[in-house]
Order: sequence, then structure tokens, then C-alpha cells
Amino acid sequence: MPEGGRRAGSEGAGRTVLIVDDDPTHVQHVREGLAPQGYRFREARDGAQALSAIREHRPDLILMDVEMPGLGGVEVCRIVKANAGEGGFGFIPVILMTARQAAGKVEGLELGADDYLVKPFDMLELSARVKSMLRLKALQDALIEKNRELDRANKELARKREELLTLSRTDPLTSLSNRRYFEERLAEEFARARRYRSPLSLVMLDIDHFKRINDTYGHPFGDEVLRAVALVSRTRLREVDLLARYGGEELIALLPETSPADALRACERVREAIESLRLDYRASDGTSQKVSCTASLGLASLPSVPLQTAEDLLRAADECLYKAKEAGRNRVRQYEE
Repeated sequence: MPEGGRRAGSEGAGRTVLIVDDDPTHVQHVREGLAPQGYRFREARDGAQALSAIREHRPDLILMDVEMPGLGGVEVCRIVKANAGEGGFGFIPVILMTARQAAGKVEGLELGADDYLVKPFDMLELSARVKSMLRLKALQDALIEKNRELDRANKELARKREELLTLSRTDPLTSLSNRRYFEERLAEEFARARRYRSPLSLVMLDIDHFKRINDTYGHPFGDEVLRAVALVSRTRLREVDLLARYGGEELIALLPETSPADALRACERVREAIESLRLDYRASDGTSQKVSCTASLGLASLPSVPLQTAEDLLRAADECLYKAKEAGRNRVRQYEE
């Protein structure tokens, strides 16, 4: 398929025009008439060649004869317009050409042809219509690009909004959920558990003698202990469980659809994992040692007649936490009616 050259000075210079006609003389006539505008030209002799050229070259405009052997211009136009989405050919203006005055004109326009010319036509008229269609193509391309830019901007905005939402829900030291988000989820899960009469367990966890750790090894090491306890506790819970930093050295967990017995086993897994931690402490004089820690846990569960509100559930778990500390720490105490 031969390609025409460019000429400067035309607003359509460099645009690709596909000429589809089984008459070589007419193709040459059209090329010569449009050549001063600096267009690139592609040619096809029938509908099948036209579709191949469209797929390969993505022309900016199609000038196509209606009557051709095999696949005719109207059928090709229908295929082009049916595949005008971004996943197909995109928007390509089609000017149909015919030697018959009225035959096929209405059908062609109804199938999406953008213009219609009857042979023989004045070359100045053809040039004017081609320019008009290429302006339409340029506007459509610009609109599509603007829509793409808007879509990209909206996606980026949504991503930033999601990042900000995550930051607003996250404790920066431990990367767990923060207290505000936990309380939102507690209200939702408590209401759901009461409505569907499903089990719900709440755990309060406090690192034993945390003040002593800070006083002995310093606050930066205390932060390391908090992060390690948060990480190991998270790994001993399910993906659906919510673990949050409630304040200071205190963590809190919400275990949906978890019976008292299952929740107690989960608490023991967490307690044992914390007890097994050995953290490296390096002193300013270069000496190092292994530091261990333990935690006390309080557990309360639904359904329970005395626990009628989320605050009741929290209070019951908190009271059990203090009982665990009073009993010697490094243990779990469970609420009983």
C-alpha cells in the first residue's frame, strides 16, 4: 500500500487518510486532489483489505466506495462503527462514496457514516469535507485524551483519599488500627452480633511492667517492644480479627464470630507468643542482652445477659485485665456472668 508524503502548511498535514475503492483510476484522482494538504495516504481495494489497513495503520479518516467486490463499504462502515470504543478502532470518521444518487445513502448514514458523496464530485468539495471530518477527528481525539487525563486524575485522587483514610485509622508506631477506628468497628460489630445473635469476643491486652522497661532500657527500646508485641499478636489472630493500639502499652482486639472457648484459646496463643519474645538490647557501652516481656489479657464475650451495650463489653474485658494483673500477670482472665 503506497504512502503519500507530507507538505507543510496544512492543519491536516501528517494525518492518515485511507482510500478504499476497487477503481485504481478513482483512487489516483482522489490522491492527487488531496495531495496539496500534506496527508498521508493508505489504499485498499476491497472491504477485507480495508479492515486489515484499519487494524494496522489506524487512519484518521476513511474515504470508502459503497460498491466493492466481496465486503462492501456499508458493511465495513458498520464494522468500524460497531468497534469504535477504546478497545477497538476508536473513533474514525467515514465518508462513503457512490456513483448512484440515492442508493445506500440513508442506510450508510444510519449505520454511522459521517458523510456521503456522490461520484463524480468536485474536488474542492471533497477537500472541504475531508478537512471538516479531520477537525471532528481532532476534537474527538482531544476529548478522549482529556477524559483519559480526568480518569487518571480521579484514580489518583481516589488513591490519595484511600491513603489518607488509612492514615487516619492507623497508629503510626505499631501500624495497627488506632483507637478511634476500633471504636467505630466495635459499635458496628456489637450491633451486628446483637441483631443476628452471633458470638463476639473482645480482648484487652497490657504489657506487664512496661514502665520498668522504659525506665531501664529507654523509651526508644520501649517502642521496639511495643512494635514486636503488636506484630506477634497480629500473627496469632485471624485476618478477620481487628487488633488496635488502645493507648500507651495497651492493645485491644475484636474477634467476630468467636465463642468464649475459641477466644480463650486465641488469647493463650497471643500470651505464649509474647512470652517467647526475645529482643536484642544494645547498651551505649556496646554490650548487648536479650530482653523478654509478658502481657496480661482480659476477655469478655457475647452473648451475655449482663452485657447489653458495647461499653458493658469493654468494661467487662477491662475488669478481667485488672484481675489478670492482680493474679500475678502473664495470664488470661475471662469474664463470667
